[in-house]
Parts: sequence; structure tokens; C-alpha cells
Amino acid sequence: MLLVYILLISAFVLYVLRFEYSSQVNGSWEDRGLRGDIGETYIMITFQSGLEYWKSPLKGFEDAGDALGVTVEYRGATRYDAKEQTTVIEQAIARKPAGIAISAIDPQSLIPAINKALDADIPVVLFDADAPGSRAYSFLGTDNYRAGVTAADKMAELMAREGEVAVLTLPGQQNHEERTKGFRDTIEQRYPSMKVVEVADGHGDTIVSRDETLRMMKAHPKLAGIFVTEATGGAGAGEAVQNSSEGRSLKIISFDTNKATLDMIKSGTISATIAQGTWNMGYWSLQYLFHLHHQLTVPAPSSSGENAPLPVTVDTGISVVTSVNVDDYYAK
Repeated sequence: MLLVYILLISAFVLYVLRFEYSSQVNGSWEDRGLRGDIGETYIMITFQSGLEYWKSPLKGFEDAGDALGVTVEYRGATRYDAKEQTTVIEQAIARKPAGIAISAIDPQSLIPAINKALDADIPVVLFDADAPGSRAYSFLGTDNYRAGVTAADKMAELMAREGEVAVLTLPGQQNHEERTKGFRDTIEQRYPSMKVVEVADGHGDTIVSRDETLRMMKAHPKLAGIFVTEATGGAGAGEAVQNSSEGRSLKIISFDTNKATLDMIKSGTISATIAQGTWNMGYWSLQYLFHLHHQLTVPAPSSSGENAPLPVTVDTGISVVTSVNVDDYYAK
């Protein structure tokens, strides 16, 4: 009889444990909350992976991973090289992750790799730098054209609406071209006493940007302002002004909030910078990938007229940083 009782009690305990496990696995999201599994891996892929700029979007990606109980990884091309980033994406695809978030170095050459991931049933969203024409579900990033407009308005304010200005950028990269276009269009349309005299390639490099700024200062003796569409070039333009043998000054508007840029704003070398909502890019990229992986989205009409499971474009916002509010943007 004792043996019978032991068997009955053991069977009951096993039943209860199985019921609890089944409830956790099969229960609704309302019952157990939005929680994934530690075995779910989501990968963020960038380029020039050592840049300080990526720390903030990666922090957002990691924070979302903690909130959802999933694993996140960071990968990236070490250089400004589209072929290397394509290789990194293909290596990620081979690992069959739950989703991939990509900042595209080149809007055209990465399309086959992005679409290859989707063909393998791996959700992809783009952040920071878009690749229009790919089948990625969504782009989360700055409205770069509007950011260029904001930079032009700020430059006009700094220069009393007159004078020669130039742009230092990265030709061929979608987000930088949009910033440049927004800046040029606004100067031409709103400020007739101002003129964009040159658009130069800073190659995303401090030394090249410094040398290009010095060259433009010599080529255009009346140059009074320069808009730099990325942070590394902004530091290079600042160094050019600091090292100018002629003692000339320029109104410099840069992009992003790395420490070198913030320090130059404090010292007065850089007049302002455009801060992006980079943490939002990373956090919501992972949230979107999670919802796609678990089929939690409800398709709705998009701007293209088609039913889309996610908003096709999400503006993660900008703000203008000057000496007045610069202390608020240092890493805490």
C-alpha cells in the first residue's frame, strides 16, 4: 500500500509540474508578459565598429534585450567598407538568429545581403542609415533631410543670415546625402544672402577632414561657416580652426555627441551639433525584431498603400546642442 501511495503522489507531482511548465510556455503574452527565451539571439550590425557613436544605439539594443529576456550580440565591419559589412551580414545569416538590425554603410550594395536574410526567414530592420529598395521591414532613424534643414537654420542664426558656407560630408551614404540636401536646399530657399560654395568629402576621418577644411579655408577666403554631417569630421574641422596659421575662425555645426565634439562646444571651437535619438534607434529596433519573430504584429496600411506589419519609417528625433545645454549630453 505504501508503494501504491508513493506512486500516486509522484504521478500527481509530475502532473502539476507539467501543467505549470505548459502554462509558462503556452500561456498568453497577457499572462506572462513580453518575455522571450535566452536562446533567442538578436544581432546588431554596423560599420566602423569601434566608433564611439555606436555605444548609444547598442545600449538601447541591450536594454531592450534585458527587458525581453533575450540574448543580443554586436557585430560590425571594422572599416568603412561595404564588402566587409556584407561579409559580416552573411556570417550572421549563417547563424540563423531571431532577427538582425543593420545600419547600412551603402544604400545599394547591401540590398542583396539584406534580402538574403529575409529569404532565410530572418526579420531585418534598418536603423541610423537606410537602404531604400531592400525588403527590410522598417527604418528607425533620424529624418536626415529635416536635420539638414535644422542645421541650416542654426547656421543662418549664427551668421546673421549672410556669408559663405561649405559642407563636409560622406558622399554615397544615404543619410549624409539627405543631410547635405536639406542644408543646401534651405540655404538656397530661405537665405538669399548666404551661399554654399563647396561640398567636400571628409571620408569619415579626422585627419582627412582637417586637411579638407584647411584647403577650403584657403580656396574660399570669405568662408565663414561649415556644416559637417558626421562627428569624426566635425572634430577634424575643429582641429583645422585650432591649428590655422591665419588665426581664422569658422562657425562649425557638427553632428552627434561624442566626447570630442562636446569638448569642442565647451571650448567654443564648435558652435553647435545635431544630437540624434540613438538610444531609441537601438531599443525600438530590438522591440520590432522581437515582435516580428513572435508574429505579434498586426499588418496595417503603410505610406506605400500596402499592408505592412510595422511602420515603414520611424523618426527617432533630433535636438540642437550648444554651449547652453552641452553638459546634459555627456555620458552619465
